[in-house]
Amino acid sequence: MASVFDTSSRSERKQQRQDRLVTLYARAWRFFDQNSGLVYGALAALVVLVLGIAGYLYYQNQQAAAAAEALAPVQATYASGNYQAALGAGQGQAGLLEVVEDYGSTPAGNLARLMAADAYYNTDQPDKALDLLKDFEASGTLYGAGGKALEATIHENRENFEQAAELYLEAAELYEESAPGYLINAGRNFETAGDYEAALDAYRRVEEEYPDADAVAEIPRYVARARARQQGG
Repeated sequence: MASVFDTSSRSERKQQRQDRLVTLYARAWRFFDQNSGLVYGALAALVVLVLGIAGYLYYQNQQAAAAAEALAPVQATYASGNYQAALGAGQGQAGLLEVVEDYGSTPAGNLARLMAADAYYNTDQPDKALDLLKDFEASGTLYGAGGKALEATIHENRENFEQAAELYLEAAELYEESAPGYLINAGRNFETAGDYEAALDAYRRVEEEYPDADAVAEIPRYVARARARQQGG
Protein backbone atom coordinates (compact mmCIF):
# COMPACT_ATOMS: atom_id res chain seq x y z
CA MET A 1 0.00 0.00 0.00
CA ALA A 2 1.34 3.42 -0.89
CA SER A 3 2.29 5.63 2.01
CA VAL A 4 0.61 8.99 2.49
CA PHE A 5 4.11 10.34 2.24
CA ASP A 6 4.58 8.72 -1.18
CA THR A 7 5.52 11.76 -3.29
CA SER A 8 5.23 9.86 -6.56
CA SER A 9 1.54 9.04 -5.91
CA ARG A 10 0.78 12.64 -5.06
CA SER A 11 2.53 13.78 -8.20
CA GLU A 12 0.48 11.38 -10.33
CA ARG A 13 -2.81 12.59 -8.81
CA LYS A 14 -1.80 16.20 -9.38
CA GLN A 15 -0.97 15.42 -12.98
CA GLN A 16 -4.34 13.71 -13.47
CA ARG A 17 -6.19 16.77 -12.13
CA GLN A 18 -4.22 19.02 -14.44
CA ASP A 19 -5.00 16.75 -17.38
CA ARG A 20 -8.72 16.90 -16.61
CA LEU A 21 -8.61 20.71 -16.40
CA VAL A 22 -6.79 20.92 -19.70
CA THR A 23 -9.34 18.59 -21.28
CA LEU A 24 -12.27 20.65 -19.95
CA TYR A 25 -10.65 23.87 -21.11
CA ALA A 26 -10.05 22.42 -24.55
CA ARG A 27 -13.66 21.26 -24.84
CA ALA A 28 -14.97 24.64 -23.70
CA TRP A 29 -12.77 26.47 -26.17
CA ARG A 30 -13.80 24.10 -28.97
CA PHE A 31 -17.50 24.69 -28.15
CA PHE A 32 -16.95 28.46 -28.16
CA ASP A 33 -15.02 28.28 -31.42
CA GLN A 34 -17.75 26.23 -33.08
CA ASN A 35 -20.64 28.27 -31.63
CA SER A 36 -19.20 31.74 -31.28
CA GLY A 37 -22.13 33.30 -33.12
CA LEU A 38 -24.59 31.70 -30.73
CA VAL A 39 -22.57 32.74 -27.68
CA TYR A 40 -22.18 36.34 -28.84
CA GLY A 41 -25.89 36.42 -29.71
CA ALA A 42 -26.86 35.22 -26.25
CA LEU A 43 -24.59 37.80 -24.63
CA ALA A 44 -26.05 40.54 -26.80
CA ALA A 45 -29.58 39.45 -25.94
CA LEU A 46 -28.69 39.52 -22.23
CA VAL A 47 -27.30 43.05 -22.55
CA VAL A 48 -30.42 44.19 -24.40
CA LEU A 49 -32.62 42.60 -21.73
CA VAL A 50 -30.75 44.29 -18.88
CA LEU A 51 -30.80 47.66 -20.62
CA GLY A 52 -34.47 47.18 -21.47
CA ILE A 53 -35.39 46.49 -17.85
CA ALA A 54 -33.39 49.47 -16.65
CA GLY A 55 -35.04 51.68 -19.27
CA TYR A 56 -38.50 50.43 -18.37
CA LEU A 57 -37.94 51.05 -14.65
CA TYR A 58 -36.65 54.54 -15.39
CA TYR A 59 -39.68 55.25 -17.59
CA GLN A 60 -42.06 53.93 -14.92
CA ASN A 61 -40.43 56.13 -12.28
CA GLN A 62 -40.71 59.15 -14.56
CA GLN A 63 -44.37 58.36 -15.27
CA ALA A 64 -45.14 57.92 -11.58
CA ALA A 65 -43.60 61.30 -10.76
CA ALA A 66 -45.47 63.01 -13.60
CA ALA A 67 -48.75 61.39 -12.52
CA ALA A 68 -48.34 62.55 -8.92
CA GLU A 69 -47.60 66.07 -10.16
CA ALA A 70 -50.67 66.06 -12.42
CA LEU A 71 -52.95 64.75 -9.68
CA ALA A 72 -51.87 67.17 -6.95
CA PRO A 73 -53.80 70.29 -8.10
CA VAL A 74 -56.98 68.28 -8.76
CA GLN A 75 -57.15 66.81 -5.27
CA ALA A 76 -58.17 70.10 -3.65
CA THR A 77 -61.04 70.47 -6.13
CA TYR A 78 -62.18 66.93 -5.41
CA ALA A 79 -61.90 67.40 -1.64
CA SER A 80 -64.07 70.53 -1.83
CA GLY A 81 -66.92 68.47 -3.31
CA ASN A 82 -66.77 70.14 -6.71
CA TYR A 83 -66.87 66.76 -8.42
CA GLN A 84 -67.73 67.90 -11.92
CA ALA A 85 -64.75 70.23 -12.00
CA ALA A 86 -62.54 67.55 -10.47
CA LEU A 87 -63.48 65.16 -13.26
CA GLY A 88 -62.45 67.82 -15.75
CA ALA A 89 -65.45 66.91 -17.91
CA GLY A 90 -66.49 69.97 -19.89
CA GLN A 91 -64.52 72.27 -17.61
CA GLY A 92 -61.77 73.16 -20.07
CA GLN A 93 -59.09 71.97 -17.67
CA ALA A 94 -57.12 68.87 -16.83
CA GLY A 95 -58.91 66.68 -14.32
CA LEU A 96 -59.10 63.20 -12.88
CA LEU A 97 -60.18 61.64 -16.16
CA GLU A 98 -57.15 63.04 -17.96
CA VAL A 99 -54.82 61.75 -15.24
CA VAL A 100 -56.39 58.30 -15.61
CA GLU A 101 -56.05 58.39 -19.39
CA ASP A 102 -52.43 59.57 -19.36
CA TYR A 103 -51.08 57.79 -16.28
CA GLY A 104 -53.56 55.01 -15.49
CA SER A 105 -50.85 52.40 -14.87
CA THR A 106 -49.15 54.41 -12.11
CA PRO A 107 -50.10 54.52 -8.40
CA ALA A 108 -51.30 58.13 -8.74
CA GLY A 109 -53.24 57.19 -11.86
CA ASN A 110 -54.88 54.33 -10.00
CA LEU A 111 -55.85 56.69 -7.17
CA ALA A 112 -57.23 59.15 -9.73
CA ARG A 113 -59.35 56.28 -11.09
CA LEU A 114 -60.89 55.71 -7.64
CA MET A 115 -61.46 59.43 -7.08
CA ALA A 116 -63.10 59.75 -10.50
CA ALA A 117 -65.35 56.77 -9.74
CA ASP A 118 -66.39 58.41 -6.47
CA ALA A 119 -66.98 61.70 -8.29
CA TYR A 120 -69.23 59.93 -10.79
CA TYR A 121 -71.10 58.25 -7.94
CA ASN A 122 -71.65 61.60 -6.24
CA THR A 123 -72.97 63.10 -9.44
CA ASP A 124 -75.52 60.31 -9.93
CA GLN A 125 -73.58 58.45 -12.61
CA PRO A 126 -73.10 55.01 -11.03
CA ASP A 127 -72.62 53.18 -14.34
CA LYS A 128 -69.59 55.30 -15.15
CA ALA A 129 -68.32 54.74 -11.62
CA LEU A 130 -68.54 50.97 -12.03
CA ASP A 131 -66.75 51.15 -15.40
CA LEU A 132 -63.80 52.85 -13.73
CA LEU A 133 -63.82 50.46 -10.78
CA LYS A 134 -63.42 47.49 -13.14
CA ASP A 135 -59.85 48.63 -13.80
CA PHE A 136 -59.12 49.85 -10.29
CA GLU A 137 -56.36 47.83 -8.59
CA ALA A 138 -57.65 47.27 -5.06
CA SER A 139 -54.50 46.74 -3.01
CA GLY A 140 -54.43 46.16 0.73
CA THR A 141 -54.71 49.83 1.63
CA LEU A 142 -57.36 52.29 2.77
CA TYR A 143 -57.90 53.23 -0.88
CA GLY A 144 -58.12 49.61 -1.99
CA ALA A 145 -60.78 48.87 0.60
CA GLY A 146 -62.55 52.09 -0.27
CA GLY A 147 -62.82 51.04 -3.89
CA LYS A 148 -64.46 47.75 -2.95
CA ALA A 149 -66.77 49.54 -0.53
CA LEU A 150 -67.82 52.04 -3.20
CA GLU A 151 -68.65 49.18 -5.56
CA ALA A 152 -70.60 47.51 -2.74
CA THR A 153 -72.54 50.72 -2.07
CA ILE A 154 -73.59 51.01 -5.69
CA HIS A 155 -74.85 47.42 -5.72
CA GLU A 156 -76.64 47.94 -2.41
CA ASN A 157 -78.41 50.97 -3.87
CA ARG A 158 -79.47 48.76 -6.78
CA GLU A 159 -80.78 46.15 -4.33
CA ASN A 160 -78.16 43.60 -5.34
CA PHE A 161 -77.80 42.80 -1.65
CA GLU A 162 -75.96 39.48 -1.88
CA GLN A 163 -73.34 40.95 -4.23
CA ALA A 164 -73.02 44.04 -2.05
CA ALA A 165 -72.45 41.87 1.02
CA GLU A 166 -69.68 39.88 -0.67
CA LEU A 167 -67.97 43.08 -1.78
CA TYR A 168 -68.11 44.49 1.74
CA LEU A 169 -66.44 41.28 2.96
CA GLU A 170 -63.69 41.80 0.39
CA ALA A 171 -63.26 45.37 1.59
CA ALA A 172 -62.93 44.13 5.17
CA GLU A 173 -60.08 41.83 4.13
CA LEU A 174 -58.17 44.66 2.48
CA TYR A 175 -57.87 47.14 5.34
CA GLU A 176 -58.06 46.04 8.96
CA GLU A 177 -58.82 49.43 10.52
CA SER A 178 -62.02 49.80 8.50
CA ALA A 179 -62.94 46.12 8.71
CA PRO A 180 -65.51 46.31 11.58
CA GLY A 181 -67.68 48.78 9.70
CA TYR A 182 -67.45 46.82 6.47
CA LEU A 183 -68.36 43.58 8.26
CA ILE A 184 -71.45 45.23 9.74
CA ASN A 185 -72.40 46.48 6.28
CA ALA A 186 -71.93 42.97 4.94
CA GLY A 187 -74.13 41.57 7.69
CA ARG A 188 -76.85 44.11 6.99
CA ASN A 189 -76.90 43.20 3.31
CA PHE A 190 -76.90 39.48 4.03
CA GLU A 191 -79.88 40.06 6.31
CA THR A 192 -81.75 41.94 3.60
CA ALA A 193 -80.93 39.16 1.15
CA GLY A 194 -82.34 36.61 3.60
CA ASP A 195 -79.02 34.89 4.31
CA TYR A 196 -79.21 35.14 8.09
CA GLU A 197 -76.44 32.67 8.86
CA ALA A 198 -74.00 34.67 6.75
CA ALA A 199 -75.19 37.83 8.49
CA LEU A 200 -74.61 36.32 11.92
CA ASP A 201 -71.15 35.13 10.87
CA ALA A 202 -70.25 38.68 9.79
CA TYR A 203 -71.45 40.15 13.09
CA ARG A 204 -69.63 37.49 15.15
CA ARG A 205 -66.40 38.27 13.31
CA VAL A 206 -66.57 41.84 14.60
CA GLU A 207 -66.80 40.57 18.19
CA GLU A 208 -64.14 37.90 17.79
CA GLU A 209 -61.58 39.65 15.59
CA TYR A 210 -62.01 43.28 16.65
CA PRO A 211 -63.10 43.20 20.32
CA ASP A 212 -61.77 46.72 20.96
CA ALA A 213 -63.65 48.34 18.08
CA ASP A 214 -66.34 50.90 18.95
CA ALA A 215 -68.77 48.99 16.73
CA VAL A 216 -68.71 45.98 19.08
CA ALA A 217 -71.21 47.69 21.39
CA GLU A 218 -73.87 47.51 18.66
CA ILE A 219 -73.29 43.88 17.72
CA PRO A 220 -75.77 42.30 20.22
CA ARG A 221 -78.54 44.43 18.71
CA TYR A 222 -77.62 43.36 15.17
CA VAL A 223 -77.42 39.71 16.20
CA ALA A 224 -80.82 39.87 17.94
CA ARG A 225 -82.36 41.46 14.86
CA ALA A 226 -80.91 38.84 12.51
CA ARG A 227 -82.11 35.98 14.72
CA ALA A 228 -85.58 37.47 14.98
CA ARG A 229 -85.79 37.75 11.22
CA GLN A 230 -84.46 34.24 10.84
CA GLN A 231 -87.21 32.94 13.08
CA GLY A 232 -89.83 34.87 11.16
CA GLY A 233 -90.39 37.43 13.86
